[in-house]
Amino acid sequence: MTPDQYCEDKAAASGSSFYYSFRFLPEARRRAITALYAFCREVDDVVDECHDAGVARTKLAWWRDELGRMVAGNPEHPVTQALAGPAQDFALPQSLLLEIIDGMQMDLDYARYDSIDDLLVYCHKVAGVVGQLSARIFGYSDPATLDYAHELGIAFQLTNISRDVGEDARLDRIYLPMQELQRFNVPAADILGGKETPEFAELMRFQIERARQRYASAWALLPAVDRKAQRPGLLMAAIYRATLDEIAADGPEHVLNQRLSLTPLRKLWLAWKTWTFGYQP
Repeated sequence: MTPDQYCEDKAAASGSSFYYSFRFLPEARRRAITALYAFCREVDDVVDECHDAGVARTKLAWWRDELGRMVAGNPEHPVTQALAGPAQDFALPQSLLLEIIDGMQMDLDYARYDSIDDLLVYCHKVAGVVGQLSARIFGYSDPATLDYAHELGIAFQLTNISRDVGEDARLDRIYLPMQELQRFNVPAADILGGKETPEFAELMRFQIERARQRYASAWALLPAVDRKAQRPGLLMAAIYRATLDEIAADGPEHVLNQRLSLTPLRKLWLAWKTWTFGYQP
């Protein structure tokens, strides 16, 4: 199996919205974004699949060293072997790739976030910088596009957090800010126990609206000159926003006990529609 095929299989197996969005890219950019996504999956899996935090830290340290080997020209892992060329071709800073690993390590260090500002530090590392790296691969001419990409990455992560509240709670993780739980009179024990209450529904409507505002903010930041090049990110935005709308329509309190996901066919349709007719903010 080639390094590129390894990354392709990794992306396809995830069923992520990312996979449906970069089907439309030219081959060189598609291979690059697939390698980047596979890298993100690999380091995320370290935290999700290692039950021993010490082992997970050791593996993340190995990935930090592996990025150094990649830059030096001797990567060992199929993902970094596939990513080495794109990292040079599209000027992907090693510092941003390291920040992604730092973000994954935050999941070993924190199971709660006190404020939205604290949470946004995490979102920046695991999603905002991924947005900026992706924008480099898609292509841009105006530096402001990187600000758009960062904001869009934050919107994606806030959507994931809203979608995965119940799933995260079963791992004893709560990504909703503790200050906001207090504001909406939602005890952490209700979330950990999967207790759907009117107060929790209100809390979730607040989270959904915050994410929607981030999508609007991202769109406003995107320079017109780069809208065509950045279509893959906008495809993802269409899919993620549709997921957010489904959560709201279904009853946001239900995220405690079910994980809503669009069907592959609907994701593909939304991707095609956005690619063909443009993004509708």
